[in-house]
Amino acid sequence: MSDKQRLLMVDDDVELCELIGDYLSHEGFTLEFAHDAEQACERLKRADRYLLMILDVMMPGKSGLELLQQIRPQIQLPVIMLTGRGEDIDRILGLEMGADDYLSKPCNPRELLARIRAVLRRAEPQQRTTLFPDAPVSMSGVSLDPGVREVRVADEQVELTGTEFNVLAYLLANAGSVLEKEQLTELVLHRKLAAYDRAIDVHVSRVRQKLGRLLPGRELIKTVRGVGYQFIKDDL
Repeated sequence: MSDKQRLLMVDDDVELCELIGDYLSHEGFTLEFAHDAEQACERLKRADRYLLMILDVMMPGKSGLELLQQIRPQIQLPVIMLTGRGEDIDRILGLEMGADDYLSKPCNPRELLARIRAVLRRAEPQQRTTLFPDAPVSMSGVSLDPGVREVRVADEQVELTGTEFNVLAYLLANAGSVLEKEQLTELVLHRKLAAYDRAIDVHVSRVRQKLGRLLPGRELIKTVRGVGYQFIKDDL
């Protein structure tokens, strides 16, 4: 496994660490552990090994907030805080001290994975920039004009809502590439993807249906299971 996929989890709950570590290992990450602030400091002597740190607020000895305050001036590693339910003060303090996101415990591994991917994406904007088209785009029989916000299939206009238009615009502008659900949610709905959030799926489904009425039998938008969506690039 490449060091580029290595994460650090700082939490005194050994069972939770093992559970999260096992889940993330199937998603392409290696998770290393520290069970108190002292162990974390030892690990962080080589902070460049890690892409991100998952940090529990409540730990024996030095708390996660104290550890974050100690390391933040020197180490710019992205951090996701784990907080107890209702601990709004800890959440606010963590964000003010430089945490990139937070999640309440007990946490759903799937939601944690979504948060990790979203934070890593924001941490490397120069590599993950997805531009809204600034000129007309035509692909696979679909023409989209961002200037007049119009979509046509052949000579027939496709009636889309503003959100549906934006979904199609991003997919068309990046035809052939997979856009993650987290990424589309942030670009189109201007919020983070939450657990069990299917809003972006609904918008994509409606775009599919409307295009499908005019181009029956053609798969234009492919679902990449567990990742996101891809507009099928024209081979012509």
